[in-house]
Amino acid sequence: MQHQTPAVETSAPSRDRRRYMAGPAAFLGGPANVIMQLSLAPVGRGVVESTVTSGRFDLRPRKRGRTTVTYLAVAMLGTEEDRAAFRAATNTSHRHVRSGPGSPVPYNAFDPRLQLWVAACLYRGTIDSLTLLFGPVDEEFADEVYSESARFGTTLQMPERLWPPDRAAFAEYWDSTLRELSVDDEVRDYLLSQVVDMGPYRPWERRLFRRVNRFFTTGFLPQHFRDELGLPWSARKQRAFELTMRAIGRVLSVAPQSWRLYPFESYLRDMRRRRDQGKPLV
Repeated sequence: MQHQTPAVETSAPSRDRRRYMAGPAAFLGGPANVIMQLSLAPVGRGVVESTVTSGRFDLRPRKRGRTTVTYLAVAMLGTEEDRAAFRAATNTSHRHVRSGPGSPVPYNAFDPRLQLWVAACLYRGTIDSLTLLFGPVDEEFADEVYSESARFGTTLQMPERLWPPDRAAFAEYWDSTLRELSVDDEVRDYLLSQVVDMGPYRPWERRLFRRVNRFFTTGFLPQHFRDELGLPWSARKQRAFELTMRAIGRVLSVAPQSWRLYPFESYLRDMRRRRDQGKPLV
């Protein structure tokens, strides 16, 4: 049996982007999405070599996580004014993220094609999470999610024309880009030690949550990325992962919408307060 949308009021408008958001999936699947994004060499090198210490995950993981989730909320739920404000704030940081003479590959955080890849990963994470939580979605809803996911890129500098026109074109783009991915030793070590094994967190947090984080991170990753990092997986683990996600989805389906949207809406409100008070947004 297919599910068109999770726990949505019938009166909701057809383009109510709240339907695409699931806070638990953002937390559980976020590390896997970071791995996917950084597997494109210029993105990975840009993060590993970044001199913007205030936004580095390995130095300030909570701040980095909050900024990322706020970005998702602004992109999908924010107004054009919200998006313009967050774009300007992000540009301030991205201005310093560019390759130097000793960089193995050239990169520039303003490169719209790199932003296209990041947006593509966020879209894959979104549609995969919805399917894992609530079951297969119908074609109309899948097309709607795909179309609206262009906002993950256009909220920055990616022009809308770069977003593949439909899901078939996206599949071609995705498959062709997978063949270009390259994770060097330094980026691989960063992803395994910092992202998978929670390197920036306190020792007691790592002891409590590292195995859980590794399980969900590996589960959310397509096999290509597991292979790149040498992360073991099995049919038994896949089954356990799918059953766990569906159990979470059943809870979210009957819970108040605010549960599914946490913390997106609260982070969006906080961003607006900070903007109004003239405080930094990232």
